Amino acid sequence: MNKGLDRARILIEALPYIRRFNRQTVVIKYGGHAMVDARLKKGFALDIVLMKYVGLNPVVVHGGGPQIGELLGQLSIESSFVAGHRVTDERTMDVVEMVLAGKVNKEIVATINQHGGQAVGLSGKDGHLITARKLRLKPSADKQGDESENPPEIIDIGLVGEVVSIESKVVTSLIDNQFIPVIAPVGVGKDNETYNINADLVAGHVASSLKAKKLILLTDVEGVLDNDGHLVSSLTMEDANRMIARGVIREGMIPKLQCSFEALKGGVEKVHIIDGRKEHALLLEIFTDEGIGTEIFDHQDEPEMSTL
Repeated sequence: MNKGLDRARILIEALPYIRRFNRQTVVIKYGGHAMVDARLKKGFALDIVLMKYVGLNPVVVHGGGPQIGELLGQLSIESSFVAGHRVTDERTMDVVEMVLAGKVNKEIVATINQHGGQAVGLSGKDGHLITARKLRLKPSADKQGDESENPPEIIDIGLVGEVVSIESKVVTSLIDNQFIPVIAPVGVGKDNETYNINADLVAGHVASSLKAKKLILLTDVEGVLDNDGHLVSSLTMEDANRMIARGVIREGMIPKLQCSFEALKGGVEKVHIIDGRKEHALLLEIFTDEGIGTEIFDHQDEPEMSTL
């Protein structure tokens, strides 16, 4: 009897969130451990299907770095990174596109469909979905010296791109017909060049173009942590920038927050950074009062947290 009541309470707790997010678009960046662990892959697919059935419009943007690295190793193609970006020559780009659009994307689509969804796979080349241009990196400030005397050298990392525009009609047409779009982060340039693009950045641009209610980034960490290593459940952009300036937030979390800021400026209501290693992480974050990760928003309608 108690078990039955507990289950009923869970459903009642979820009800206001189901009502609030009905017909709203939620963009999910799918990556990290959740993409390689069989139990978590199944749980992710079930979460996406349930979200669709209760009235949300999930859109999935996925990565695939480990899978790309594995195939490059099998083909004896050396791989290197600059500022977190994989240096991508033409041969590497062929592997990236094959893995992301041909293998990983179709596996995700098949798993969602196996569990009752109607997913459709896309790459940025489909319907001019992602228009991109070459990403040009500058050396870090400490290596540039005086720019007035020495203009900064541009670092060429090959066929790595940044998003110029998103053709949102390609995605909305699928949503309107009750499909679940699954997007591989491969873009196309004005001269038909193919570009490898960071999946977090693609997810942020897709969320902005769709004016999504939420952008959710699945990671291999709990979320944003304070100076004592405790999870910060809620942050404004101002809070987050202060934590970055004080060195509380460092390394790999900074690009995710920068992606979050751009999405919020583009009209996304909230961004959530959550631990994809937890089973059913999406449902726990969206449909429970406490959630499991960090939410970031662009207004001051909640009290500033004392840990900041």
